[in-house]
Order: sequence, then structure tokens, then C-alpha cells
Amino acid sequence: MSTQENIIYFDYHSTTPVDPRVAEKVMYYMTDTFGNANSVDHYYGDAAAQAVKQARQQIAELIHASAKEIIFTSGATESINLAIQGYIQQNTPCKIIVSPVEHKAVLDTLQALAKKGLVEIVWLKVNSLAQIDLEHLEKVCSDGASLLCIMAANNEVGTIYPIEKIGLIAKKYNIPFLCDASQAVGKIPINFLDWGITYLAISGHKLYAPKGIGALAIKKGYHLQPIIYGGGHQQGIRSGTLNVPGIAGLGEACELRRLEMEAEEKAIAILRDKLQHSLQAQIPDLVVNGDLNNRLSGNLHISIPRIPNSAIIARVRQQLAISTGASCSSGTMAPSHVLQAMQLSENITEGALRIGIGKFTTNQEIETASSLLINAVNKIHQLI
Repeated sequence: MSTQENIIYFDYHSTTPVDPRVAEKVMYYMTDTFGNANSVDHYYGDAAAQAVKQARQQIAELIHASAKEIIFTSGATESINLAIQGYIQQNTPCKIIVSPVEHKAVLDTLQALAKKGLVEIVWLKVNSLAQIDLEHLEKVCSDGASLLCIMAANNEVGTIYPIEKIGLIAKKYNIPFLCDASQAVGKIPINFLDWGITYLAISGHKLYAPKGIGALAIKKGYHLQPIIYGGGHQQGIRSGTLNVPGIAGLGEACELRRLEMEAEEKAIAILRDKLQHSLQAQIPDLVVNGDLNNRLSGNLHISIPRIPNSAIIARVRQQLAISTGASCSSGTMAPSHVLQAMQLSENITEGALRIGIGKFTTNQEIETASSLLINAVNKIHQLI
């Protein structure tokens, strides 16, 4: 069996490795400056509060928001739940417009609320590239709605959405706009101030910060009812002792992405394209899914028709970490809801593999991974 160190990690959409500079900051606030940010009577609390203040500013600068608009959470799932549930508590019943290719954090939350009769879901149309039909979006928005939910970038096929255009439509019809930006922040520019976004969800572990920390940007003038009570922290919107090490790490990660994102994402895209071309040259029937002109730099979502993705995973899992993107529930694999919404053929969905690379990916890893995947395909073809 391979040790973990020998396995090439190509599942960056699931989680990123923590940047060592971020880990250093986290460790410092765990061991040296370990105070509670709400302890105002001594230096330890003051130092922790200062770290939180600095992190708010660093996050705000990356997404072009005001530091006062940032609320810390445990991650994007909590941010999304806070935005949706906190919003509908003051606006029921709700009509909510949603894209069918959203993350389950959005879809499951809305469907649970719909079962209780608290929300009516209006589904948007997506095509085979997971692009949203903006004409249809405008039409459903013109009928009025309580909330619009559209992600900035898709976590499976990597499609980037025209958030600025979507925000303008939402603004035109005076509809608050929740954007799950967990895959986008730190990878593509986001302008919270000018793009008509009302609520923006961020996840630390998608941008080289630790797991268990995230944020929700809430546009000035908007408010949410809390879904967690106890102490009235963070303007009464999200109670609980602040995760100061995680917050400091998220702030540092956002600062590093602000400085390094543009150059690093270009380099990542070059590596991704190299892998894609290498695979296409040796696997003639390979299909690349998603919008190839508007996708995340590190995303390569492929299908190999007539070869189940599980057969590929079984052959490479000791040497290469990639995923099917499908969800596993009760021990049975469910087809990806994203690929189903794109109405791809069963042939394509069953052979789908999600490859995610990032700033720590090397040229050598690209070459090795390409060989591993090509060899796996060839061996399976010999068996067929």
C-alpha cells in the first residue's frame, strides 16, 4: 500500500492543502496569542480581538467589501444556512429562485424548508455546459421573488457564472442575491460592493486555509435572524466564541490570494491544459465537461465513455487522488445532480471524473498523473 506522501493530490475542489504561511499564523494564535476575542479585560483578549479585526479587513479587501460586512462562521455550509434560514425567518412564505447545479448546502436547505411549506422553489434552466439561461433568469425575476441563489463557480465542472450580470438582473427587480462563492474566492476576482450581491458565502479550506472556518458577507442595510443563539456575538447574527486561530488563518490566506492569485491561477491553468491535452492525445474518445471558455483554472472534469469512473478510481487510488464528484449516501453511489441537471447522457455521467489542481501542483505530478490515467484506461480497454 502507498503511503499518503506518495499519492499525488488532485482533489483541490474538495479541499486544498493549507499554505505553510497560513498554518504558521494558525499555530501562533493557538499557542502564543490564544485569548478569547470577547475577553475585553486583559491583553490576551485584546490581541485576539485585534487578530479578528485584521482578518476582517483582509477578507474584505479580497472581495471588495467593507470589514463591517463580514461575519465569521464554521464554513460555507453554515454561511449558506445562515443566509437562507436567517432570511426566511423574517420573510415567510418565500419564493426562492435557484440554479439546479448549486451545492447541496443550498439545495438540501431549500428542499428541507420547502417540505415545511416555508419556501416555494423556482428552478432556473441550465444547459449541457452548466451555463445558466440569463433570458429565463430575467423572466422569472420579473415575476418577483424573495431571494435568488446562484453560485459564483461550480464545484464539479468548474463553470464560472457571470455574477456581475446576474447581480444587475437581481438589482433591477429588487431581489436579494445569495452567492455561494466558496469555489471562487481566491481564484477569480469578486466585487461584493459593485456586483449586486447581498450575501456572499466563503469557505477557508477551498483557498489554502484550514477546514472549519468560513465567512458570510452581508451587504450593508440588510440583516438576518440568527440561527445560533447564545451571547449575541457578531452583531447578534452569529453567537459563539470566535475561532481566532481559524479566523487569523482565513485572513492570512485571503491576503496571500489577493497578492498572488492572478499569477498563480495563470500558472495553474497552463498545467491543467497540459494535462488535458496529454489525455486527449492518448484517449481519443475523452470528453471534457463544462464551459471550456469560462471555468476555474484548476478544474478538469472529464468523462471516458463506456468506462465507469469507479473502474478508473479503483486502479489509480493508491497513486492518485481524484474524485467522481458523485455523492455517497447510505453506502450507495448517487449520480451527480450537477451532471443530471446538465442532461448529459448516462454514458457520460457514469464515466465522469473530477480533477482539481492548485498552486502546489507540479509539472512532474501532471506528467505522472497523465501516465497513470492513460495506463488505467488502456488496461480496462484490454479487458473489455
